[in-house]
Amino acid sequence: MPLGIEGFFLFFEKRNNMIEGDINQSVARAKWIESLDLSTRRLLEEDAAVFLHQSMSSPCMEVVESCKNSSLKTLSGREILDFHGNNVHQIGYGNEYVVQKVMEQMVRLPFSPRRYTNQVAIDFAQRLTGLLPDPLSRVLFAPGGTLAIGMALKLARVVTGKHKVVSFWDSFHGASLDAISVGGESVFRQDMGPMMPGVIRIPPPATYRGFFGDNEGDQLKYADYLEYVIEKEGDIGAFVAETIRNTDVQIPSLQYWQRVREICDKHGVLLILDEIPIAMGRTGKMFAFEHYGIVPDILCLGKGLGGGLIPMAAMVCREEYNVAGHISLGHYTFEKNPPGCAAGLATLEFIEENQILKKVVDDEQFMADQMDALKELCPKIGDVRGKGLLWGVELVENIATKEKAVDLAEKVMYQCLKQGLSFKVSQGNVIQLSPALTISREDLSAGVTILKSAIIENTE
Repeated sequence: MPLGIEGFFLFFEKRNNMIEGDINQSVARAKWIESLDLSTRRLLEEDAAVFLHQSMSSPCMEVVESCKNSSLKTLSGREILDFHGNNVHQIGYGNEYVVQKVMEQMVRLPFSPRRYTNQVAIDFAQRLTGLLPDPLSRVLFAPGGTLAIGMALKLARVVTGKHKVVSFWDSFHGASLDAISVGGESVFRQDMGPMMPGVIRIPPPATYRGFFGDNEGDQLKYADYLEYVIEKEGDIGAFVAETIRNTDVQIPSLQYWQRVREICDKHGVLLILDEIPIAMGRTGKMFAFEHYGIVPDILCLGKGLGGGLIPMAAMVCREEYNVAGHISLGHYTFEKNPPGCAAGLATLEFIEENQILKKVVDDEQFMADQMDALKELCPKIGDVRGKGLLWGVELVENIATKEKAVDLAEKVMYQCLKQGLSFKVSQGNVIQLSPALTISREDLSAGVTILKSAIIENTE
């Protein structure tokens, strides 16, 4: 008999020590659900009874009825500013420009079978590659970021003739077997048995609680260790990494990425950058690698690429890597999906025509001022870090020991939800803030005010 919500909490009453996201089997989650209206609770029960349960997703915390611009509206009528959005809402929910373009495309050509192409797919590919540096000129589309990672890993093997890959601990590159093989989060790998062979993980270049230190000068130690592993291991074909880590917002230094680019060139290792959640303007640049003056060999995009309407992802690579014509790297049914390509093309057009990048840069300064002021007020904030409209607030029990304040993060999250603000908690104690890039300054300020109130109230 399927487990309902009550049975689910009973089954998972022991908390997993390897916390990597929101704790959705906790007493706090159960109390939150009990506080909801009967109609919402009924649908949550139905959800729990029909969907397969999985960590970080089950049970759900609310029922969404509609979404628009920067906000969600729940079944009970609550308006919630969404500072999470799974990073698909770069240009806001229900963007009218994108919706119109997709509707027009669905009437004209709703689907394009494999072995055929179509005008909008070509237009989208040309517009996307036209935004990238000259070496990145070849693209494959797919209906999800995980699939883009898979295509990149396969292409790297063809190009280099090597199967070994270096990646970061704590990284996330998707949920399929190949993606979790190169990912560093244990909640995806546990009970999965043998992973893809040849993956070597190294510490990420953290700036708070880092393995080799937190100072900017320590960043080169992380790069030196990458080279050490490449030299000692041998037969490494690729290094796959998030340019800026999205979930708990780790921002490497300029020196780090420039040194990594040198190391990869020196040893013939392809640099695969995963910008699936952070491209399309999230960091104030169209692509995050632009902050570092480097160019990857392969770039993976997704999430916001489909304008928050249709799942779209892309793998973009150098012209000289067009050498896999004898195999199928992707060949996905919805690869050149016309409505999806129309959404992607419209997204790029909207970002450029409405100067979204300039807006994000202005918003970054506002957020920096607000977050620094909050850190000064609250001794439980160990660190704040951010770029553009991607911010992390790390809560600790003690500034000196940096012990994670997991329970505090939960309390803050649920209090913010009650007051109309949603966000993701990463690594158990990092409040991650990623609002729509189109958010008004008024709504951005309102969200920050709710967060400040919740943190201060729960730490006094």
